[in-house]
Amino acid sequence: MPRLYAVLAGLYLAQGIPTYLLLVALPPLMREAGASRTAIGLFSLLMLPLVLKFAVAPFVDRHRLLPRLGHRRGWIVPTQALVSLAIAAMALLDPSQALPLFGLGLFITLLSSLQDIATDGYAVRNLKGGTRAVGNAVQAGAVALGVIIGGTLVLVLVQKIGWTPTILIVAVLSLLPLVATLYMAEDSELAKTGPTQVKPSLSAFFRRPHAWLILGFALTYRASEGLVRGMEGVYLVDIKVPTAWIGYLSGTAAATAGLAGALLAAIIIRRLGLGTTLLLLGGLRSLCFLAFSLSAFGLAPGIAVALAASGFQTLIRYMELVAIYAFFMKSASDDQPGTDFTLLACAELVVYIIGTSLAGIIADRVGYAWLFSLATVISVLGIALSLSMLRRLRQPAEPAA
Repeated sequence: MPRLYAVLAGLYLAQGIPTYLLLVALPPLMREAGASRTAIGLFSLLMLPLVLKFAVAPFVDRHRLLPRLGHRRGWIVPTQALVSLAIAAMALLDPSQALPLFGLGLFITLLSSLQDIATDGYAVRNLKGGTRAVGNAVQAGAVALGVIIGGTLVLVLVQKIGWTPTILIVAVLSLLPLVATLYMAEDSELAKTGPTQVKPSLSAFFRRPHAWLILGFALTYRASEGLVRGMEGVYLVDIKVPTAWIGYLSGTAAATAGLAGALLAAIIIRRLGLGTTLLLLGGLRSLCFLAFSLSAFGLAPGIAVALAASGFQTLIRYMELVAIYAFFMKSASDDQPGTDFTLLACAELVVYIIGTSLAGIIADRVGYAWLFSLATVISVLGIALSLSMLRRLRQPAEPAA
């Protein structure tokens, strides 16, 4: 198992570095170089491949890109190599050149989405029973490390050595995790499970017993989070929290909390079980949202409460990712692991994006206090609905028609 965890750490780190380069480091660097806010805002569209990748997941599950390398490895190696090449090509541009940077960014996120499907499929096939919690903790920890390398480190290095050398260094760093593919035990694992009996497809997921309950959980458990995350940083600015503090909270502190949260979540799941862990984390998340509400209403004045809620919420968020991804992996089938896991992860992400999109509109109409209160109520209701679904999932079901 240690070898499997090391492989997963490398694979998830490989996709985390370019993602946070584009979403965390690039926007402030572009603004500093003179790019317009309109152009920078359009870079949020780079999230689309991550949201829509469920549509191509059956293709990745069904076909081998480079058969000699194996099924999942045959997708991971070429896509990640092209990602690193595209990052290196960014070094030829200036941060103010929004259009060509957007084109390269879209190319990178498209390739990263394919790599993500293959990596998730490999993880689902190999993580079983009690290993899922640790495996998903490794995944969350690799994502947190991706924030540090692709986001924080890039911003620091650009100030020290400039744009071009920094981007070339990141291109090399994003290529190094491919060493992990040398230790993938995919082919032997496939031999154990036998050939795929079901042709991978989205419809195959919905033909499974309890499919709609599983999807319902993905849509409801964290439905409230986007409402808070969409306005959290803006709210901290408006209550006069120094921007340097906010940068620290969203950068190094967030990554540190992610690493700690991933480890802590794995321990709690093993001790208390997945269902109890989800209830505990959902309750703690709701308390964080309530703290934001009290702060915005002026019932808990000062910035200390808001900062504490922000920091603790980050810790809880990473812990929740470990728990819900463990549930998604448990719910995915061996016949189409990448398709099932990707569909559930995309459903959860779509609800999050809808929440962040509506957060500003709601805050403008009714204010921060009622926005955070609404998020608190939705969080509590989401926990209740999710636990009801989990109880029903434990009951035997007749096969779907």
